[in-house]
Amino acid sequence: MITALYLAHLNPVTNAHVEIISELKKEADIVKVMPVVFKDGDREINSKSFPFNFETRKKMLTSIFGDSIQITDDYVFFAPFKKYLPPLLSPRTWQLRKQILRGVKGDFFSYTGDKAEGYMLKIYRLKPRIGERKMLSASSVKEKLFDAALGKKSSWKEDIPESIAKIIEENWKTVEKFANSEDKTRRVAGMKFPKEGWSKIT
Repeated sequence: MITALYLAHLNPVTNAHVEIISELKKEADIVKVMPVVFKDGDREINSKSFPFNFETRKKMLTSIFGDSIQITDDYVFFAPFKKYLPPLLSPRTWQLRKQILRGVKGDFFSYTGDKAEGYMLKIYRLKPRIGERKMLSASSVKEKLFDAALGKKSSWKEDIPESIAKIIEENWKTVEKFANSEDKTRRVAGMKFPKEGWSKIT
């Protein structure tokens, strides 16, 4: 029994993500997809870089794959996020590894298209397979979505399966909310974190 672990932002789910997951389904018996989640207690933190919440992204994935993949929120960071650093030395990062491997039995591997991320996955013994980075990025699709919300010409629907486009349209208020806002994101050790919750005092 081989499990493929796919840890990604998936914000939103694009044609490239669908292609990757479809490839993983051919290589593994179980595909466990984990959209990254940032939380302050029980509340999910969303921002311009992470506009769609976990439930919306789960709905996007289910609209394509049904129950043929496992979709979990085991890839979750809890505020204050700075406590996950430095990598390896922080007990929180090892707790995160435990969450990621929750329920995984037998052999497994993780997938990434990012070499820096692959190095981190290797450090945490998550057996990464580094694939080729797809031309289409979720960041570029987000920019197209925000352009559309601001009344500019946009071809975002070309980059997303039809069922996911419908879910985005149902959640268009989320797109509008973040379209004109500042991107409050902190990039550390090859990862993006929301600035909100970075150094919250607990």
